[in-house]
Amino acid sequence: MKDDKQIDVHELRFEPFCCQDVDRLRDYYFMRPNRTCDSAPLDSFIWRNYYDVKKCVVNEDCVLMTECDDGIMAAAIPLCREADLPVYFRLLERYFNEVLKKPLIIFLADEEGVEVLRKAGELDDYEVREEKDLKDYLYDAESLRTLAGRKLAKKRNHIHKFEEAYDGRWEYRTLSSADKLDILSYLTSWKLKKDETGEGMGIDANEESFDAMESLDAEILGVHDILNNDCVFDHVRIGGIYIDGSLRAFSIGNYNPMEQMAIIDIEKADPDIVGLYQMINREFLVHEFPEAKLVNREDDVGLPGLRRAKLSYYPIDYARKYALKQLDFKA
Repeated sequence: MKDDKQIDVHELRFEPFCCQDVDRLRDYYFMRPNRTCDSAPLDSFIWRNYYDVKKCVVNEDCVLMTECDDGIMAAAIPLCREADLPVYFRLLERYFNEVLKKPLIIFLADEEGVEVLRKAGELDDYEVREEKDLKDYLYDAESLRTLAGRKLAKKRNHIHKFEEAYDGRWEYRTLSSADKLDILSYLTSWKLKKDETGEGMGIDANEESFDAMESLDAEILGVHDILNNDCVFDHVRIGGIYIDGSLRAFSIGNYNPMEQMAIIDIEKADPDIVGLYQMINREFLVHEFPEAKLVNREDDVGLPGLRRAKLSYYPIDYARKYALKQLDFKA
């Protein structure tokens, strides 16, 4: 496609993102470089209800996606080949301007996509703002699988303590839909403990406090959706640690083959068990992502404890994200 004006934007039809789209649209996510957690379809599925995510396939070359956050209609950067990105960006802009009668706003635009659009001159009339508190943490996969080196000595020590305390009593398992009840039961107890301890307060980029439990509640609903839709299981990887036959930690992730990147979407563990978080972190990568060279552990949701935990694994880089807003739009 070379001219966005070949398409009548009034004929574009956006439909809700559904479980079948995890398989049907997955190849579109891997058409160009992108190291954010949104570079694979699972995140779109998990948050599809919370953000009212909708998609539109155009010419079998591209997927356009919209979402709504706090009443603000926005979009994702088009899912297409890098060479086609400026064309489909203009198409998305026309859809917002001519059909929705709104300026184009894009949340969580990946750094690689922003650079392509900037070089093509498509962002000359846009405000481009880095969302510094929403950047994803990136790690060397082999470092997290081995925990080698002085910097990660504390992580190894926590694991040794866990292995000594639960010698012969724990095991790692790859989980499937057959383990649904175990996961749901554990998730319920994990959430109750969070509610009791009041650990849901976060700090945003402006050092203002906010209630992060709302997003955690949405994430938990996303886990329920994964477990209740077998069509998603072929494209996610789930693992858990059992102690004395009971699930005490689990992780859910998916894989970006273009970036050779494991994306850790969900990780829950009993915080009272020393070394359990370190153990599920390591074992999940060892067993489910042996081929990964890079690991994306998403952002820290503004939670100070989560931020400290992510920094303690020494990220090698960040997947930076940007907000794009069209300026001087007149309906």
